Amino acid sequence: MPGKLSHLPLFAAIPLIILLSLANLNAQQTNAAVTGTVTSATGTAVPNAKVTAKNLSTGETATTQSDAAGHFQFDALAPADYEISASADGFVLQTSKLTLTAGAPQTLNLTLTPAKPESNLPNAPSSSKSEPSLSDLGFTPEQTHGNAKQQALLDKRTHMLKVHQKLGLITTAPLIATVVTSLGAGGKHTSNSDRTAHLVLGAVSGDLYFITAYYAIRAPRVPETKTRGPIRFHKAMAWIHGPGMILSPILGALAYNQKSNGEKVHGIASAHGPVAIVTAGAFGAALLSVSLKF
Repeated sequence: MPGKLSHLPLFAAIPLIILLSLANLNAQQTNAAVTGTVTSATGTAVPNAKVTAKNLSTGETATTQSDAAGHFQFDALAPADYEISASADGFVLQTSKLTLTAGAPQTLNLTLTPAKPESNLPNAPSSSKSEPSLSDLGFTPEQTHGNAKQQALLDKRTHMLKVHQKLGLITTAPLIATVVTSLGAGGKHTSNSDRTAHLVLGAVSGDLYFITAYYAIRAPRVPETKTRGPIRFHKAMAWIHGPGMILSPILGALAYNQKSNGEKVHGIASAHGPVAIVTAGAFGAALLSVSLKF
């Protein structure tokens, strides 16, 4: 008899287990579910997209994120009419409506289209914004949704190129002033103050130029990023105004010393004017190449 009584707790637990299983099954049958994938217009998965399910009857919402493959899932929704929306940086919000019923999971795939760039400039600040968008810098929306390491690299490059753009625009002011003062710095009857003003403005332009160039050179490269037409021209011009900005101050210092000693500018110092003009022209062309659409 004692042996039989020892089995009573086990037999008493079986009905409880059955009741719990039935309750769980009943809950699953009364819930509605929807799964799907968020992709771009090119068919590429969009990870970390925000997906929201809004119950149109109650106004209640549930939110989730797409995984690395673009998949999302809602599995505990009340049966009702829903508005499912997906959004991600660089894409237009996509919304779709569907009716969910209990025990009948549905599949909904959402395709996001790239947002229109806020500027047509590929590598320069927009006239309507102080800073360019990522598409201005030549990156596709898919490239902005990579892994954390790739995203950090992209963020750093974007920041450094924005600083490069701002400093490039700032450099134009003293550079233009340097060109203007050069008209009165090389004449026969010019004073030392005219030449000194030209020299100081040239030094300021040179310092700003090399700080500007530093941010462009040190910006990390992002793999598989193609260089667009205007940017190719912009980089080609750098091979002209870059050496020119190194050579112009050297020739200018030689010419300054010769003029200050009462001598006529001669030798290689006489090339200062033509080199400076070519340098300024190449810098201006580089600036216009990313400021005008062509």
